[in-house]
Order: sequence, then structure tokens, then C-alpha cells
Amino acid sequence: MSAPWRAACARACALALSLFVASGAAHAQAGDVSALPAAAAPTAPEVSLLTIGPGEIFFERFGHNAIVVRDPASGSAIAYNYGIFDFDQQDFLLNFARGRMRYRMAADDLADDLDMYRYERREIVEQRLALTPEQTRTLVEFLEWNVRPENVQYHYDYFEANCSTRVRDALDHALGGALHAQSEGRSRGYTWRLDALRLMAPEPWLMLLIDLGLGPYADQRIDYWQESFVPATLADVVAGANNGSVPFAAPAVTLARGEIEPSPALPPDLRWPFLGLGLALGAVLHALGGSTRASRRVPLATFALLFELFCGIGGLLLLFLWFGTEHRAAWRNENLLLLNPLCLALVPAWFGIARGRLRDRPRARVIAWLVVLGAALALFSKILPTFAQANLHWIVLFLPIHLALALRLRSQA
Repeated sequence: MSAPWRAACARACALALSLFVASGAAHAQAGDVSALPAAAAPTAPEVSLLTIGPGEIFFERFGHNAIVVRDPASGSAIAYNYGIFDFDQQDFLLNFARGRMRYRMAADDLADDLDMYRYERREIVEQRLALTPEQTRTLVEFLEWNVRPENVQYHYDYFEANCSTRVRDALDHALGGALHAQSEGRSRGYTWRLDALRLMAPEPWLMLLIDLGLGPYADQRIDYWQESFVPATLADVVAGANNGSVPFAAPAVTLARGEIEPSPALPPDLRWPFLGLGLALGAVLHALGGSTRASRRVPLATFALLFELFCGIGGLLLLFLWFGTEHRAAWRNENLLLLNPLCLALVPAWFGIARGRLRDRPRARVIAWLVVLGAALALFSKILPTFAQANLHWIVLFLPIHLALALRLRSQA
């Protein structure tokens, strides 16, 4: 065989061999599909509860919380929180006074929120939640629906519809009501008032004003479901709940240590201090009224003027909260028997006494004793179950003062 023929045969054999190998590889790719790895299923988002400790500003004393959704696919981490309000909102102060506040939720970048809370030196605690893929999808769909412009706002109530109760309700929705079932009916004996006062205890003057403004509604005993209006309590409820047969939350992880003074477990008991203060003021006023000399008369009348103005204007505000607002926790306030609007009718009498116009004032004396009678009725009411308001400390403070002023109003005639 000649050289050209040998070269042609070699090329033909090489071509046949390459076609055979390619055919075998194609058969393996087309026929042995089961040998290939399956496509990875998309990873479900991770959900956690973020609890923020109290801040320095008075409206941050209750703490805050949010639902965090981390999407492993996109790498995003969104914090859904329901505590957004705006001082620049139209008629904000008027709506606040009338109990018609509108709050809204927001979906913020988690990193931005964490930076803000760290800057404010607030504690940050995170609890990863054990949700099934179906529960996670239900929760995320609800949050995305809720953050739409037409659904984002809600009617705010301090105790029953705040940033924490909305988070609680969203989690309970995803669990099909299991969180509610596991927390209702169980109580540590707290009331709305007790929680509000202990959380505001670092702001004593504001705590006292809130206490004066709350009516008997705030003194009903609440269970853990209701007490979850406090973010820290909701974190405890979540920590103790089960999702089927597994714990609902992993152990809490502290992301930042708080540097703000924590709230006490209980508010201060003011009954004995207020009793001592009331008796001491009553005794001093009675002693000042023993003479018509200006050195005694003027201090007595000046205190009486300020006290009657405080009680009278305070009583009008309590009436406004009852009949003119939607602040249900302030309705039927029994402190109206102490902060009596009738006290305003005594202002002219004490003003005249301060200026040295000493004369008989029978009408003022009758009004003064009606005020004393109202305060005494408040004290007597504590033995009746229908008067359930926890205001004994205010009664023992105001009653001796009203009594001393009524007794000394006659001596200044």
C-alpha cells in the first residue's frame, strides 16, 4: 500500500473512533439522568423576634419590638415594626388628646435599625422562631399585605393596640391561634396600671400624672396575652410557647447590652409616704390658719389658691378624658372625688383672704365641705367592690389637705 493510501486510512480510523466516543458520551448524558444531582430547593426565610429595651425619652420607656425576616436567597434582612408615629402629622396633638392616634408599621433595613438602637444605648435581644415553611409563608404574606399603603395605618391604644400587640397578633396569626391559646388565662396578677407605673417609674412626675389619669379600667387583672402589650413580656411569652412539639423560640441572643436604667419589677408603694405627707401638710395648714396675721394668712392662702386651682383644673381634665375622648382607660375616674371641679369655686375666697379681705363666706364654706365630703366618700368607697380603682394613696394625701382648708376657711372670715 502506497503512502497516500496509508495516510487516508489512518485519518478514517481516527474519525470513526472520535465519533464513537462522542456517541457514548451523549448516551451517558441523555440516558443516565438519575446520576445527576437534583436542583437545590429554595431555602425558606428565617424569622425572629427582636426586642428592644427602654430608651431615655419618655415614650421609649415601654421598650419596643419588631419581626425580622431574613431571606437567605437575596441576603436581605427586614425589620417589620408597628411603632411609627409622626409629630408633624396633621392634628397630631389634638388626636393624641382625644385618643384618636394613628400609628403605622414600617419595613426597614435591619442593619439601619440596629445601628440606631445601639446609638441610643438600648438593649437588643433576638429570638429565632421555629416556624414551619407554611407558617413562615403565612407570616411573610401577612406582613407584606400589612405594609401596603392602604393597610399600613392602625388605630393606636396604649394597652390593647400598640407596637407590641400588633407583633403578637401577627405571630399568633401565623401559628393559627396557638400563641393566644397558650398565654390567655395565665396571669402573674398584674394590671394595666401596675405595668404602666413600673415602666414609667424612672420618670416619677410623669408616672404620677399617668396614675392620676387612669380610671378603674386600668385596675383589672390581666393575663399574659393582654400583658404582651409590653415588649419584654411578649419576649417571655414567646420563649415559653411551643409550636407543636418543639419550642417556638430558640434561646435569646443579646446583640447589644443596654445602658439605660431598667424598669423595676413593681412600682413604688406610695400609700404610707402619701399618708405621712398628707397628715403633715394638713397639720401645717391648720397651724397657719390659727391667726389672721399676714405672716400666716398669706402663706396659707397662697398654698390654698394653688391647691384649689390644681384640683379644679385637674378635675375638668378628668371630665374631658371621660366624656370627650376615646381614652377608655381614663373613663369613670374616681379621682374626680379628689380633684373636684368645685374647687375652682373656692379660688375667689382664698384670693380675697390673701389680700386681707376677711369676711364671712358661707357659700364658700358649704362648697369646701362638699369637697371634703367627696374625698371622704372616696375613702369609704374602698370597702365597696364596685369601686375597684387603686387610688388609696391619693385619697390619704388629698383628704387631710381638703379637711384642713375647710376648717381654716371659716377662721379667716
